Amino acid sequence: MKDTIKYVGLDVSKEKIAVAIAEEGREEPRYYGLIPHTTEAIKKLLKKLGEPSALRVCYEAGPTGYPLYRLLLSLGVHCDVIAPSLIPKRPGERIKTDRRDSIRLAHLYRAGELTSIYVPTPEDEALRDLVRAREDAKEDELRLNIA
Repeated sequence: MKDTIKYVGLDVSKEKIAVAIAEEGREEPRYYGLIPHTTEAIKKLLKKLGEPSALRVCYEAGPTGYPLYRLLLSLGVHCDVIAPSLIPKRPGERIKTDRRDSIRLAHLYRAGELTSIYVPTPEDEALRDLVRAREDAKEDELRLNIA
């Protein structure tokens, strides 16, 4: 029997991840719950959800960066990092909770309404950090010369 695709929306914070799942079809996404933001907890969740090839996972780009993306890819799970500014919003939708955000992500992801971003390679990130450090050093040098 072929596994059905599960669309998983993650609302990621530094210490926890809210998880929601939307199965293929028209059923409402269901809230799975909160898990700790640890490698062990993520692996345990994926094991419960089923075959990695049948999972499609997404989360919003943010301050937590890309380690979660790289972990999921290394485990054979398809993952998209979503541009928060391009997530469709309903008028009057102001209340934001981890639960609501994860359910909304799963729902919109299944519907194909989310825009993913380019995830830089570790080498790209290292180069970007180097360029930023150089720019900061130049600004510091300029400030010292003016003073």
